[in-house]
Parts: sequence; C-alpha cells; structure tokens
Amino acid sequence: QVQFVESGGGLVQPGGRLTLSCTASGFAFSRAAMAWYRQSPGKERERVASISNTGGSAIYSGPFEGRFTISRDNDKTQVSLRMDSLEPEDTAVYYCNRIQNERPAYDVWGQGTQVTVSS
Repeated sequence: QVQFVESGGGLVQPGGRLTLSCTASGFAFSRAAMAWYRQSPGKERERVASISNTGGSAIYSGPFEGRFTISRDNDKTQVSLRMDSLEPEDTAVYYCNRIQNERPAYDVWGQGTQVTVSS
C-alpha cells in the first residue's frame, strides 16, 4: 500500500530554519516525481515544491521566494524540504505525495508534520 511518513517539523522562531523529511513506500519511488504540500487553518492545501524522479529538475511555488529547497534520495525513498528564513505565515502541516499532471497522484496522505513559526 502507498504510504508517506513525514517528520522534522517543530517550533521555530521567525528567521529560523527546519528540514523536513518524507519516507515513501508502496510505489516505484525512483520513477515518481514528488512534491511537498502544506495546509494551514482556514486555507486550502497548496503545493510548495516539486522535484522530478531523478532530482534533475525542481519547481517552487512563487510565494516561497527561493527560501525553500527540495531534494531527494532515491536509495532511501526519501524527499526532503529545507526551509530557511521561516515566517509565521509558514505555519502549517506539511505533507508529501507523488505528483502527476500538476496534482497529487494518490488520495493517500501521511500524518503530516507540524511546523509552527512563532516568537
């Protein structure tokens, strides 16, 4: 079965940094483009970044202004998200999923990892 396990979130002060990790299973990870999403209270889920199956291409959503970096390790079936210069508006639950045709490939989500940016 398809599974995603996210970790690495926590409480951080504005301007701080965190690196999130997602371990995936149940599909051919090395053939799959992957993405990070987030959802905050009162807002719809949004895509943060995506990365091609080989890691050779990455796309970031405009609002993140280059503060986030996505990477992957196919041997470990992991995709990571490095977040720098965090702002209170980044507070959300962060999820990963396979991405296909610009949308989540599976209607399966992990527990997510909570990121809280507060002074």
